[in-house]
Amino acid sequence: MADTYTETTVTTVAAGRETPDAASAPPDGPLGWRGYDDARARARARTGEEESVVTALATIGGRESVVLSFEFRYLGGSLGERTGDRLEAAYAHARERGLPVVSLIATGGSRMQEGMRALTQLQRVARQSALNRAAGLPQIAVLRDPTTGGGWATLGAAADVILALPGAQVGFAGSRVRPLDADPYAYSAEGQLASGQIDAVVPPDPLRGTLQRWMHLLCPPPQSRTRTVEPAPPPYALGAPALPETGWGAVVRAREPGRPRAEAYLGAYFDDREEISGDRCGGADPGIRCGFGRREGRTIAFAAQCGTATRPAGFRTAARLIRLADRLGIPVLTLVDTPGAANDAAAERAGAGAAIAEVFAALATAEVPVTSLLIGEGGSGGALALAAPGRLWATPDSYFSVIAPELAAAILKRDETQIHDTADQLRIRPQDLLELGVIQGIVPPP
Repeated sequence: MADTYTETTVTTVAAGRETPDAASAPPDGPLGWRGYDDARARARARTGEEESVVTALATIGGRESVVLSFEFRYLGGSLGERTGDRLEAAYAHARERGLPVVSLIATGGSRMQEGMRALTQLQRVARQSALNRAAGLPQIAVLRDPTTGGGWATLGAAADVILALPGAQVGFAGSRVRPLDADPYAYSAEGQLASGQIDAVVPPDPLRGTLQRWMHLLCPPPQSRTRTVEPAPPPYALGAPALPETGWGAVVRAREPGRPRAEAYLGAYFDDREEISGDRCGGADPGIRCGFGRREGRTIAFAAQCGTATRPAGFRTAARLIRLADRLGIPVLTLVDTPGAANDAAAERAGAGAAIAEVFAALATAEVPVTSLLIGEGGSGGALALAAPGRLWATPDSYFSVIAPELAAAILKRDETQIHDTADQLRIRPQDLLELGVIQGIVPPP
């Protein structure tokens, strides 16, 4: 099954402490489940495999990887004790060789015929995944149909990048154990994408190319790894080159509908890119773009606001992106462009304050360099959250303010005729920000 998505299978990964001879195992497994040995024999005859997971070394996009491929026809791809042996050995081999792990998952969960001995394999898998994460090794999951139970809750949901095939059943609860009135969309790949749990739904035909691009982005050649990570250069300005004469003039230009936004800047900056999606706790914000791109032969992570009020899910997705890039040793570029954080009741219920705090913390603790460019509106803390301390630049058609001039005037009990004067008093133009030491410079056009 691994060859469906990879270029060249090199060799099978050793199976660790897996029992070499089924005859030496207890009859019908650890529970003495009558008929279990016969069921495994039929599964072996049907699939030609000794277990529900095949582990191998493979080349994907020119990058050597450890591949874990589930065989659903072997007892529903269920996880048993010998499955745990194989998975543990594969993760350990990846750490020894400094390789990424790609999981091609199709499983119904833990194997009932082995009872709690099967369920505890999830703890082993979770530990191995955490060790590889701590070692800075990427993990990519491809969710096939179905991906449920512990396989989703460990190998799937714990991956750095999660892709799914269209229409795949994805969820912790399998189809036979859900509430009778459960919405099937919530347990689908498309539903999980909408709720921020996976990064993309990818059809089978382009999946190979998508995996290859992710390998190029997340797994640089070993000889290119250095102790020093060079910062991403700020992009050139794509909008009006002249500086605004007044504070309100800066606001008007930044709010101009035709002004270049995140998509234009990302397209001009990167040669190619792939995006992640969702905050992994129930939300996705289309007003922020996060992912990894290639520029002049190296990978740079990006988090780009798109000019809308950023929602809690957007801040959490940005924090997730920054933490992942930091772990993998990849520099980060943020594009700041928002009138502010979403402040409606739904945003408050979704934890707006905590989500913004996550981004502040991620930027404050990142060991890789973060470069930020203000490309439009810089509305208060919702914009500052994505602005790197000490590495912020601005375009000529942008502004940054502690509060929108209209709101400042309202708080100060000034009438509408005083909004323009208030904008000047706030000193929000790019040249003001440079003089105040808020930004490092104003970027020129290309």
